Amino acid sequence: MVQIAGDRVGEMRIAYVLTSLGVGGAERQVLALAERMAARGHAVSLVVLRARQAEEWPAPSSLVRAVRLDMRKTPASFLAGLWKARRFLRETRPDLIHSHTYPANMTARLLRLAGIAPLGCAPAPIVSTIHNVYEGSWLRMLAYRLTDPLSRRTTAVSQAAADRFVRLKAIPARKCFVLANGIDTAEFAPSPERRARAREEMGAGDEFVWLAVGRIVPAKDYPNLLRAFAQVHAALPAARLWIAGEAAGSGAAEVQALAAELGLGASVRWLGLRRDMPALLDAADGFVLASAWEGMPLAVGEAMAMEKPVVATDVGGVRELVGDAGVLVPAKNPDSLAQAMLALMRNPREARASLGRSARERIQSLFSIDAKADEWEALYRAVLEGKR
Repeated sequence: MVQIAGDRVGEMRIAYVLTSLGVGGAERQVLALAERMAARGHAVSLVVLRARQAEEWPAPSSLVRAVRLDMRKTPASFLAGLWKARRFLRETRPDLIHSHTYPANMTARLLRLAGIAPLGCAPAPIVSTIHNVYEGSWLRMLAYRLTDPLSRRTTAVSQAAADRFVRLKAIPARKCFVLANGIDTAEFAPSPERRARAREEMGAGDEFVWLAVGRIVPAKDYPNLLRAFAQVHAALPAARLWIAGEAAGSGAAEVQALAAELGLGASVRWLGLRRDMPALLDAADGFVLASAWEGMPLAVGEAMAMEKPVVATDVGGVRELVGDAGVLVPAKNPDSLAQAMLALMRNPREARASLGRSARERIQSLFSIDAKADEWEALYRAVLEGKR
């Protein structure tokens, strides 16, 4: 249990609640945060709503305990999962519960109603985190509003996300707090040797390689990217586009069919799910994001940390992340995206390198994962002391 003496707070017991361990940005961010909290001496546990996925991030070995609720979209499965989580949390007795994304946020709040503390003990306060500007329909926003009293604090990964949820009255402004994602600048650091090795392995010669990262889902708007790249390739045939992301659902086939329809052929490489992102980023010459909506995209921050010049759509928290260390264009506008990509390709190599160095400096100074862990730890302590 937390012991407070003056300004000093000892070990905390923290339970993280997330929907799955699937290979996504929110999941990776939560696991990185959990790992750092454990390294600081806090007792960290993990509650995962869904069953094991085909592809997952590995849970940190430093976790005290973890439980999978194996929830499915049936009332019986949901209730069984709630009961399992209630029993787990009564055993581990966390000082604070931190949930992430809509399903986990709602589950954590319902658990508060279900009685997660042993008799005679106060229930642990809940901190909810929103990872995107769009987390579903008006019904979900209503659910956030109605259950808001069950959460001590709701945070958002970007100001854009916070502003939208406050505007929709899903969160009261007085309880909303912005705490951006963090990037591991030690893991994501450029290496000339790795770049040469990766380009050789990927068969990249003198071509200019654009890298896009993310699951093939509507939010990433790959049709926008492909239509833009078709213009880029027509102007500069040596350009190449690598897409690293899981093909999720039938929409992926439609996106790949569009690439064929545009005549892009071998100029586009579909890399599927990859776990060697630092090497892929090293091999690339530029990073492109064509999303229709975002929260605070980790892939952009990782590309910036790797000194890649970035061209991205101005959605969600992208502007907050990129600042003046990249090029922003309107969403759903392939002409603007193509022109920005071409302009960057036509810049002298040193100008691109300078932009990349500025990008890494921005990540190091404002978005490092260790600095963000400091901010989270301070927020947890303030919540437990009743200051927030």
